[in-house]
Amino acid sequence: MKRLLAAVWALVALTNVSAAVKLPGVLSDDMVLQRNAEVNLWGEAAPGRRVRIRTSWNNARYDVRADEAGHWSVRVATGDAGGPYSITFDDGDRVTLENILLGEVWICGGQSNMEMPVCGFMYQPVEGGVDAIVDAGSYPEIRLFTVPRVSSAEPLSDCDASWEVSAPESVSRFSAVGYFFGRTLHKVLGVPVGLITSNWGGSTIETWMTEESIDAIEGIDLAAAKSGVYDNSIVQRLYNGMILPVCNFTAKGFIWYQGESNRRNWYDYKALQVALVDLWRKTWGDETMPFYMTQLAPYRYEGDDLRSLPLVVEAQYKAAAEIPHSGIAATGDLGNPTCIHPPRKLEVGRRLAYLALTNDYGVRGMPRPAPTFASMERDGSKLVLSFDNLSARHSWNDPDSFVGFTADGYVRPQGFEVAGEDRVFHRAKASFKWWENKIEVSCDEVPEPVAVRYAFRNYCPEADVRTTMGQPLVPFRTDDWPLDDIGEIR
Repeated sequence: MKRLLAAVWALVALTNVSAAVKLPGVLSDDMVLQRNAEVNLWGEAAPGRRVRIRTSWNNARYDVRADEAGHWSVRVATGDAGGPYSITFDDGDRVTLENILLGEVWICGGQSNMEMPVCGFMYQPVEGGVDAIVDAGSYPEIRLFTVPRVSSAEPLSDCDASWEVSAPESVSRFSAVGYFFGRTLHKVLGVPVGLITSNWGGSTIETWMTEESIDAIEGIDLAAAKSGVYDNSIVQRLYNGMILPVCNFTAKGFIWYQGESNRRNWYDYKALQVALVDLWRKTWGDETMPFYMTQLAPYRYEGDDLRSLPLVVEAQYKAAAEIPHSGIAATGDLGNPTCIHPPRKLEVGRRLAYLALTNDYGVRGMPRPAPTFASMERDGSKLVLSFDNLSARHSWNDPDSFVGFTADGYVRPQGFEVAGEDRVFHRAKASFKWWENKIEVSCDEVPEPVAVRYAFRNYCPEADVRTTMGQPLVPFRTDDWPLDDIGEIR
């Protein structure tokens, strides 16, 4: 009899275990759900089992039944920012998620410059990182989720991670760019912010895409695109392992910092970036999600005067011009000649946040995006350059102008080169064309200039043009001539 009762109780216990609702890691205590939206909830239960869901912010109830494979999903309505709230899932056994906030949710992706944590890498600090760690407990409404590094040949639906509340330990190891971006949003908007970071140092853009999405791009070097960088970093494996497990989680938009590993196929980077954005938006089921990229920062690579880096930067801006609801945070003033992971991640996160605050939340007064080359006209032996993202005509109370003076006195713009019809570039003299936010350049060795470049090298420390709101002039060239000084791509 005792053995029979033991067997019965064991069977009951087993039945209860199999009946309990199973939720993915990204649905956990402490998460932030996108406010004022229809958000996805999903999980597993016994096949055919009814799952009853109650959301505490509005006391709404939802019923859903698991399919033959035991999968279920439902969309629930959220309201204004706030919390903490709870969600109860009940299929006979109750599971409750606690300390849930409604706010803004963003996905942070890329390679090592997005991965670099607030505490820094070995030998490579993050400026202001220690202060941010000490102050982390002041922002309990910032929540963090890091997707583990998993490379998979097969699509995965879950990952071994959970949400964390902003605190010294959690912030210390979280993406610095992502955290500073989210903290800026939180300070300005005054609402909870949830950040999901999925990144892998050294990864190429192709690893975050599907093979089908790459095959659909016309005219690219497919062999180069599919070669990968590391043995464990090939097409679609990081997408399978690190995007699919969180792609059902409803989010506002994306921030992205990647491209250093694609200098070898810079000529295809524009098309790849456009295709990745299209793929991710379709994967999340929202083709209007904002996507903000980070310009690659100056770094020496194979040599200061070689040009593999600006070619990728050029491709980034060409991609942004084709991608709706996108933008780029400029970093031309943040590079380091000997460290590929520049320490000034605070500025990167803030500049990404300026884009979102202006474009997606309607906040006025934020710095405009960095100025970019717009047009050029010839004036005798000078070339006069005009730029976007500046006022057409400067006035004293207009912050959207170039910096003309520093503590050292008048600023004479540097970092320009000009060439004539012979296509030989020489260092140029430059000066601001006052009241018009233009720059004129000239060179005694080039009496009839036809082309100009600015900071169009891997590392150009003399390039010093920036706006009064701190945005650096974006590297550019006005020519499309073939280059023989790109550098060795390792």
